[in-house]
Amino acid sequence: MQLPWPVVLASASPRRQELLRQIIPDFVVDPAHLDEEALTDPDPWVTAQKLAREKALAVRESHPDSLVIAGDTVVALSEGEGWIQLAKPEDPPHAEEILAKLAGRTHTVITGIALAGPTAFSAFTESSKVTFRPLSKQEIAAYVATGEPMDKAGSYGLQGMAKDFIAKVEGSVTCVIGLPMERLEEALRSLVKK
Repeated sequence: MQLPWPVVLASASPRRQELLRQIIPDFVVDPAHLDEEALTDPDPWVTAQKLAREKALAVRESHPDSLVIAGDTVVALSEGEGWIQLAKPEDPPHAEEILAKLAGRTHTVITGIALAGPTAFSAFTESSKVTFRPLSKQEIAAYVATGEPMDKAGSYGLQGMAKDFIAKVEGSVTCVIGLPMERLEEALRSLVKK
C-alpha cells in the first residue's frame, strides 16, 4: 500500500510489526511509553481506543510529518453486569491465574487502533470472541513455563503455542493477534482519500 507519508508504528510488539509489514514494508518503530493503568476505563472498548489514541498522539509529537499507527489490545471477560480486563501478567503465578479464568470460557479481545497523520486522525476498535477449551493446571503451568505469555494481554498468544488451547474464534484472527488487518487497510484507504 502506497501512503503519502512515512509510517511510524508506535508499538514494540513483534506481532504487530510482522502484520504491518504485510501491507507496509517500510516503517519506523517508536514505541509509546504511557501509564496504561491510568487510562483504563470500566468499558474495555473505551480502554482499548483511549490507549491507542494516547499512544499515537504521544509518538506523533516526535514524528509530526509521519503517519503514526498505534494499537492496544484488551482481553475482557464478562462478569455479571461488567467486565474484567485481563492485562499483561505481572509474573508467572499471575499468568497462571489469568489462564485459569479463561479456561473453558469465551472471552472478548478488543483491539483499539489510532492513526495520527500530519493532517488527519482516525481511531476505531475491532473485537473478536475467543473460546478456550478446558485446560488442566498442568497444561497451564507448562505453557507459562515457556515464558510466552509474559508480554501478552490475557497471558496468551493466538499465533504461538496457545493456539492449541483455542476451540473457536469468532471474528478477525488478526484482531486477536493485535492488529485487525482488514479494518486497518480500510481506515488507511479512507485516510488517504481525505
